Amino acid sequence: MDRFQPADFPADLPPQPIGLDVLREKYLKPGEHSVDDLFNRVALALASAEAPPQQQAWAQRFRQHLAGGAIGAGRIMSAAGTGIHATLINCFVQPVGDCIQGVDEDGYPGIYEALRESAETMRRGGGVGYDFSRIRPKGARVRSTASTASGPCSYINVFDQSCATVESAGARRGAQMAVLRIDHPDVLDFITAKRTPGRWSNFNVSVAIPDAFIEAVQTNTTWELVHRAEPSDEMKAAGVTQRGDGLWVYCRLPARALWETIMRSAYDFAEPGVLFIDAIQRDNNLRAIERIEATNPCGEQPLPPYGCCCLGPIILPRFVRHPFGFGGNATFDFDTFAQAVAVQVRLLDNVLDITHWPLPQQQAEARAKRRIGVGFTGLGDALIMLGLRYDREEGRDMARRIARTMRDAAYQASVELAREKGPFPLFDADTYLDEGTFASRLPEPIQAAIRAHGIRNSHLLSIAPTGTVSLAFADNASNGIEPAFSWCYTRRKREADGSHSTYDVQDHAWRLHRALFGVDAALPEAFVGALEIAPADHVAMMEAVQPFVDSAISKTVNVPADCPYEAFADLYLHAWRAGLKGLTTYRPNDIVGAVLTTTTDGPAARDATPAVNAPDPMRVVIEKRPRGALDAVAEKIEYWIAEGPKTLYLIVSFLPVTLPDARTGQRAIEFFMPVGQSGESQQWISASMRLLSLAARGGFLDRALADMRKVVWDRGPVRLGQRRRDDGSVVPLWHDSEVAAIAYAIQQIIERKASPGASVASVPDPSGATAPAPLAMGVPMAGRKCPECGARALIRRDGCDHCTACGHWGACG
Repeated sequence: MDRFQPADFPADLPPQPIGLDVLREKYLKPGEHSVDDLFNRVALALASAEAPPQQQAWAQRFRQHLAGGAIGAGRIMSAAGTGIHATLINCFVQPVGDCIQGVDEDGYPGIYEALRESAETMRRGGGVGYDFSRIRPKGARVRSTASTASGPCSYINVFDQSCATVESAGARRGAQMAVLRIDHPDVLDFITAKRTPGRWSNFNVSVAIPDAFIEAVQTNTTWELVHRAEPSDEMKAAGVTQRGDGLWVYCRLPARALWETIMRSAYDFAEPGVLFIDAIQRDNNLRAIERIEATNPCGEQPLPPYGCCCLGPIILPRFVRHPFGFGGNATFDFDTFAQAVAVQVRLLDNVLDITHWPLPQQQAEARAKRRIGVGFTGLGDALIMLGLRYDREEGRDMARRIARTMRDAAYQASVELAREKGPFPLFDADTYLDEGTFASRLPEPIQAAIRAHGIRNSHLLSIAPTGTVSLAFADNASNGIEPAFSWCYTRRKREADGSHSTYDVQDHAWRLHRALFGVDAALPEAFVGALEIAPADHVAMMEAVQPFVDSAISKTVNVPADCPYEAFADLYLHAWRAGLKGLTTYRPNDIVGAVLTTTTDGPAARDATPAVNAPDPMRVVIEKRPRGALDAVAEKIEYWIAEGPKTLYLIVSFLPVTLPDARTGQRAIEFFMPVGQSGESQQWISASMRLLSLAARGGFLDRALADMRKVVWDRGPVRLGQRRRDDGSVVPLWHDSEVAAIAYAIQQIIERKASPGASVASVPDPSGATAPAPLAMGVPMAGRKCPECGARALIRRDGCDHCTACGHWGACG
């Protein structure tokens, strides 16, 4: 691994197939064949921000730096040096004002201007966080139209649909965070919104909670829901009053009842998360000139309007010497780590000068304050390699030392950079070092240096999820601040000749231990996984590290399904008392979704919707059904709902048509389901079949089926069919309703008619007679709907969305 290891250390573990696949699919560009090629591209791009005489030297330095384990976040590694107009910044916070167009009275962009700005940001590759609290509540007066407002939740629906429509640079969906203050009159609707299946599926949601609310909870006093927007006359008549500060009191309710609603929703649905907004503001180095009201989608960066996440993790296992005591005492190389942190500060500062900015306001904000986010990944694995348990005080002590070293090295490097290139333009020593800011807790020599020379970057530290970056560049080391999630799982892959093979996906520390001591060696006690650690010990690790991080930490506390509610709720109060800036938890349970684990062969979801770029004979209106018999296909469709397996039969009739190239095509024009086979569902199915027949003859069948695929019901997911991912692995396909599943089945029938020999989409009995072995990913955990496979198995893992059924990582990964 490096020069500090003994001669018999296995310096070059062969790369894992999963890492190579992710590297090829997400990061390598045309003409690049290895990670060395990628490092060369990124290093040259980042060095271009230096003065011309120094560019070659810094390109070489950055190249060595990247190879040594200090890398950029995903956007940097993917887009730097490519020439495409995609941002190198992972995420932003976008302001939203209380008007439709233009700007509101405080200069915040109107709702649809903010929507346009966010769409452009996501199109260029950035995720977006928003505070929607400025939008007037439902029922408030709108003078310009003599009407009443629909409230922020209705507009969040619009932003959610925009995100679902916009494909960002790199062909991924944008990640979003919605924040609402706990005193907003619509906060109850906001807290409970995601209990509706499918609602706000492109958002994480968090409630901004000030200290005053927690104090009201503890003293069991009344809490007021307020807004400056004037209510309607009807609301005034119902008792809405204006208080002395000009705010309108829309509602009064017990603080504990509101807290209970938040906690119960988090306990049952894993959302909302909680942001302790006063702690965020108190710690802010720039609290004198900005107010932070929201975070990026994963929560590790509280940011002002148009603020950005310029992130880069350092891979901690690379700095462990003699791991597991192999060849000597296991130690952490703090000196080399500090040197890497110093170079990382310069590297990320350069990103701000070379990136493409989706909006000029983002560029202006970044250039004025030069926020960056040096972080680390692989903490869980590093502790294991040092022989320290993540859930014990000795593990937390080591994490503190690492975080403190990172803090001091980063701030000292930024001072040196200010001496060379100048401090950030809005720097003011007195307010920056004012009592209570993060910078005021720095060692006195660093504070003195800041007063003497300024500092290049207003904020320097952030611990983010690393997702696919860890897979591609860190040999699947544990993610961010998290402990390892699992030691090994298998993945199914389709080869070029159509055959299938499986390969192991291994945690880095687990893999290294086997390489050093043999596959039969017992694992040391330090090997403790995320699901084995008590929730309070997850929070304790955040408490240990947060004092040394000027932004925040992205972490999800995994809570066992049988955790008592009272103990769960106390985690949030513990986090507030510890001075944390927020908390997100995940507890698997029946409410967030039941998961079936059997998978089956079938066509890929991306191939499920029939291509409709066909010539006119396939779209021309057919006034009525031709007389006589038509070629028909009858199929038995077997699928699963929450109550168990279901079966129905579908008949699709086809009309032969002659295409312009003289080939004969088959056009579906009639749909039928035999009477009496589906009980209470018969009426809606019969009506649907008639409407589909009319749509088919009208030439817009594809649109009708696509609309049916969007239908949602409240009885849990429906399993039918299978999706094949880019890497060849196969995952089950899930649908939001029985209607959606039947529409999918019809699409498959039509496709197989067009392409004889295609495989059947229906799901065999999961008893195992005809189904292949399940993917060995461990037991899936109940969660939200996965955007890739459709399973209700999407959880918050390592601060990011992760599907425990198919292995999908969300956009932040």
